[in-house]
Amino acid sequence: QVQLGESGGGLVQAGDSLRLSCAASGRTDTMYTMGWFRQAPGKGREFVAAINWSDGSTNYADSVKDRFTVSRDNAKNTVYLQMNSLKPDDTAVYYCTAVTSTARSTGNYWGQGTQVTVSS
Repeated sequence: QVQLGESGGGLVQAGDSLRLSCAASGRTDTMYTMGWFRQAPGKGREFVAAINWSDGSTNYADSVKDRFTVSRDNAKNTVYLQMNSLKPDDTAVYYCTAVTSTARSTGNYWGQGTQVTVSS
């Protein structure tokens, strides 16, 4: 199993930047992908960004492309989400996720979430 812990959320103004961190522990050797989802009030959880743990390739939702950057530090088992030019629509609880893969099974793990609030 993998345990995830997010940090870095907060209250900022439109146009500001914020960096989220997510530290993984446990069977990090089985991690295949780490990423971020978010859930705004009254809406479903949506994909934000993901990074392949091995080769560092990335994917982004269209709504955050060119504003957000996902990166990783393999030595620290940590994934980051650098968020620039924040908009009120980015207000949500941000969740870190990890997908693991072994010869026998795959797993999907979630952090507890961190609140990001962007005021206009």
